[in-house]
Amino acid sequence: MRTRLKVCCIASLAEARLAISLGASALGLVAEMPSGPGPIPDARIAEIAAAVPPPIARFLLTSRTEPDDVVAHVRACGVDTVQLVAAVPDSTYAALKQALPHVRVVQVVHVEGPQTLAEARRVAPHVHALLLDSGRPGAAVPELGGTGRTHDWAVSARIVATIDRPVFLAGGITPGNVGAALRQIGPYGIDLCSGVRSDGRLDPIKLAALVAGMEAAEAQTLRH
Repeated sequence: MRTRLKVCCIASLAEARLAISLGASALGLVAEMPSGPGPIPDARIAEIAAAVPPPIARFLLTSRTEPDDVVAHVRACGVDTVQLVAAVPDSTYAALKQALPHVRVVQVVHVEGPQTLAEARRVAPHVHALLLDSGRPGAAVPELGGTGRTHDWAVSARIVATIDRPVFLAGGITPGNVGAALRQIGPYGIDLCSGVRSDGRLDPIKLAALVAGMEAAEAQTLRH
């Protein structure tokens, strides 16, 4: 597949191996969050990250925002990529670049309206990639991912078309809509959690169906 597949909410080494065997090029390891599915202890994140070899990317999803806190979290978990699920000060990007220059930085931008395009433009120069999700960071209990909801893909398509950074698409992606997502938006990568799970567990049948949908959409695009 040309489009990268990131399977999030990985809960164990067995799930990591299953995701990789079915086509995942990146794994999402969710640390403590104010809400949402999939958090696991930092010690387990470190264990999984250490056992998964390159070139598979190992994403730490952190809700921490302050420079020293984020740097310490990434170091403790031993990952190669940090996914910042909340808005952070510019000093956090600078601290990561200085302390951990080998770590890739992915900023989540929650698509809540057309104004999201301006936010994506603002943060893009500081990071290696963006990830568009459907959270509500300003809610009484902040939603920073894992909602299972889609957002306005027209906004996402504009961001992909105008931002000079790789863009992952998240938020309610399933085997049933992944083809439409690739055709309409053309993201660098797809990121999902609940769309390929059954009773909280990674479902190989759903994940295989998702990969098949991605491959069919890409084949259709190449024919045209």
